[in-house]
Parts: sequence; structure tokens; C-alpha cells
Amino acid sequence: MAALAVTLVVALLLPAAPASAHGQLATSTPLTGTVVREPLTQLGLYFTEKPASNAHFTVTGPTGSRVDSGWSYSEPKRLDKPVQEYFMVNGVFEPRLYHTGFPAMVSVAHWPAKGRYTASYLSVASDGEAVRGSVTFDYQGPSTAAPAGWTPPTDGPAPTLLALVEGTPSASPDAAGASPDAGATGAPANEPAGATEEGPGGGLPPWLVPGLIVVVVAAVVLVAARRRPAARGTAVSTRRAAGPPRKPGTPARKPGNRSGGPARRGRR
Repeated sequence: MAALAVTLVVALLLPAAPASAHGQLATSTPLTGTVVREPLTQLGLYFTEKPASNAHFTVTGPTGSRVDSGWSYSEPKRLDKPVQEYFMVNGVFEPRLYHTGFPAMVSVAHWPAKGRYTASYLSVASDGEAVRGSVTFDYQGPSTAAPAGWTPPTDGPAPTLLALVEGTPSASPDAAGASPDAGATGAPANEPAGATEEGPGGGLPPWLVPGLIVVVVAAVVLVAARRRPAARGTAVSTRRAAGPPRKPGTPARKPGNRSGGPARRGRR
């Protein structure tokens, strides 16, 4: 029971720990899972900090061919809904809220057909962690022709970016084009722009609460399991003191006659 309880606690606590990486996608235009009915010229991907200068973006159509035509920075905007991320500070995860989105505007050359489109991104945050993912939406607008002389791009991520993403020791954010500044406001990397610290510094991390509940429940189960054998042992001892059960037809013993035979009469 003790080993089972410990295993359960460890299994529940480990996945609950929040990630310390930042610079993640906050929102997008269009949002993932939505339907687009007009041929947009650009897609907006808004991150919690400015993407690396050599970040890689692609837009793939329903036929599997790419329709993107480069990307550029744009003016940051205030997020409708703040994004919370966690930072490790003195061995404790502390939450921070991000109110500003830093965009990467990805140009779309044309919309060849209706169907599912996917905008993928790969970058690196100022803490050296990879920033990757995708936004998928359904296009139901009119088809548009490709620009004259345009060919689908086939380029991949820059080698320096891949080195950072794959964890090459010699790589650094500066080498990959990721500025140590968090964005247009010039905030340093350890204080990303648009982030505000939430909650008391010495408080209990919110992700630890479920684990503590599991520990308390496991302790109650262990205490109950220890009490059950003691109760059974008491019942067995009581039955043994009362003696074995009589067989059917066996006369009951009389007091003072230990041999079980007829009682002897005393001399007159």
C-alpha cells in the first residue's frame, strides 16, 4: 500500500509542474479552428515576446503545397486575454501575466483552394527554449491566382536556429538572431515585456495543490489499512478463548468435570 501510494503521488506530481519556457504563442489571426471566408493577405501570430529575427514560418494549403511569402514584424498590441507563464525563481515556479502580444505577420501569396490550411512556426525564446507549434483553420473563401512568376517556397529553418532548437552547446540566442531584449519596449530577458508578476513571492505554487491533496488521501488510506488487521486479530483471539465449537450430539460439559465423563459421587 505504501509503495502504491508513493508511485501514485510521483506520477501525479511530475506532469503537474509548469513549464518555465516563455515566448510562446498568445493568440493569432485567424484563430485556430475557425473558418475564414475572405482571402487574407497576411496571417498574424502574436507571441509573448518578440520572435527571433530568423524565426521560420510556413503556410500550407489543402494540397500540401506552401502558399507563404515571407514574414515581418509589426506593432505590438494589447491582448484581449492575458497569458500566464511560469518562471523558475530561486527553485520555485512563479507565475507572470503577459498583456502584450508581439506579432509576426506572415504573408499569403494566394489561396489555391478551399479546405484546411496550417500556419506553422519555429523560433527560440530569450531563455534559449524552442518556440514551435501551428495554427490550423478552414478556408471557405474564393480561390485566388498565384502572383506572376511566384513559385512555392521550399526553404527550411536556418542552421543556427536548428542548432538552438536541437540544443547544440555552442549555440546561443544571439547567434540565432534572437535578441536578448524581449521586444519593442527594450525590457531585459529576465523581465520580458508585457509581463507582470502575480501573487506573493513566498506563496505555495498553484500546481502543487493537487499533489498535496493526493498525499493526504494516501495517508488516510494507509492508516485505515493498518487498523483492519488489528481488528481481525482481536476477533480470532476471542474465538480461541471461547474454545472450539461443539459437534452436533456432543453433551455440554458440566462445571467441575474436566474429563468429560460421568461425575463421581463423593463418599457419604
